[in-house]
Amino acid sequence: MIIPGKDLPSLLMTKLFENSTEAMFFFDREGKALAMNPAAENIVDKDILKQLYQGNPQALCGTCRGYTSETELRTCLDCYLSTPDSEEFTSYQVYLETKDKGIVPYAATFHTIDYENDIRVFMLRDLTRQFKTQEKFYQNKMMKHIIEAQENERKRISRELHDSVAQELMSAVIDLRVLKYMTADEQLLKKVKQTEVSMTRLLQDIRNLSVELRPAALDDFGLEAAFRSHFKRMEQSYGLVIEYESRLADKRYESEIETVVYRVCQEAVLNALKYAQVDTVKVTLTEKDGVLRLLIEDEGIGFNQGDEPSGTGLGLFGMQERAELVGGTFNVDSGIGRGTRILLQVPVGFARGKE
Repeated sequence: MIIPGKDLPSLLMTKLFENSTEAMFFFDREGKALAMNPAAENIVDKDILKQLYQGNPQALCGTCRGYTSETELRTCLDCYLSTPDSEEFTSYQVYLETKDKGIVPYAATFHTIDYENDIRVFMLRDLTRQFKTQEKFYQNKMMKHIIEAQENERKRISRELHDSVAQELMSAVIDLRVLKYMTADEQLLKKVKQTEVSMTRLLQDIRNLSVELRPAALDDFGLEAAFRSHFKRMEQSYGLVIEYESRLADKRYESEIETVVYRVCQEAVLNALKYAQVDTVKVTLTEKDGVLRLLIEDEGIGFNQGDEPSGTGLGLFGMQERAELVGGTFNVDSGIGRGTRILLQVPVGFARGKE
């Protein structure tokens, strides 16, 4: 308990010195260490502490790895020890080799606190946590830009395939059909028919590829239409029965959210087709209390969650990353012999109706 009185400021300063998480080094005009608080003594090893107290002004150089200037991340040029009175060093960033944590970034200040006796204080605040937070923020921001660029490029290629390549192939198929009525040569007719079949199959493959790259239904009509169209193609192409249940009606969401939900479902269903050894997958899409909920379930062979199936493309980690980018959660429940259950939940707030 602290009792107010005339010695209160001194008592508080003592408490600050002893208990602060910021490291404090006090130096005289010759660079000799006058005092250090516990946080400071925990940073440097015993040899450097000894040198500092003995008055070696360059002792910190043994643990310093440079400060951040306007042009370099780490530099020793014109450092704070050589120009202690410079306004440039009232606040800056420095890297120190600590005795327990390796190289650590610090926010530092170095200034005079007693002009009469020329006493200076060097204060350090650990920036590790802030750096990790910033790094994660920039990673997420960069990932968003990458995914957005990927989806835009997929959309461009998809439309190019549909509007250009597919149309040209369709014209060629029509020309072949006309050509069949322009000759009576049986051998030529046989060859024309074979070519027509091949080009028709290629045309269908290109259309499927166009839709897989970026379904126009997702942009034009939303998740409900895109899912129904995708599941129909899966059933026709692979015989996989998808029991789809949705209560969204014609609701629309932000493009980024719709893309994440669609890609996660697309990958999860494809993984079930490849690895679960099932012929039926259940997909449920609902929204409640401002949360969009996607559930994919199968009764397949399952897997140990520590051993993700190889060759999954986007993969569980990729699906997890996509979910985090829109503030969602991604959970997988699986085990050998008991199937797999994937749950994606994304906060959506206000959803708009069909426009």
